[in-house]
Amino acid sequence: MKKIPVLGLLVVLVLTACAEGESSIEGQWRLVTYGPTAGQISAAPDVETSIEFKDGQMSGNVGCNGFGGEYDVKGDRIAFGPVMSTMMFCEAVAEQEAGTLAVFWQTAGFVLEGDTLTITSADGAMSIVLARK
Repeated sequence: MKKIPVLGLLVVLVLTACAEGESSIEGQWRLVTYGPTAGQISAAPDVETSIEFKDGQMSGNVGCNGFGGEYDVKGDRIAFGPVMSTMMFCEAVAEQEAGTLAVFWQTAGFVLEGDTLTITSADGAMSIVLARK
């Protein structure tokens, strides 16, 4: 029987955990672009945005209103539950918010490449691109 040094086993476990974390959408993200898949619009400059995915709960703010809801990842699809949002009107970012929230409907597709997450609406018409914070 071959003995494996404890330190070597710990390194393997840590590296495995790190690799799994990098392939997960969980964490905090900032909005980079939004809108029609074929014609993305850059997020408003100097507007703080944040979207967090954690333990099946999504929450965020992309300029004015807070929003949140449940999500479930299966493969390369995200099933969203109803999304709730505050209802303040902020003219400067209204289009950005509407374009972002349009993606969080029913079951969307996603692609995670490094620190970039692209989520595409169920009908493929709208998408958002997020960067890991």
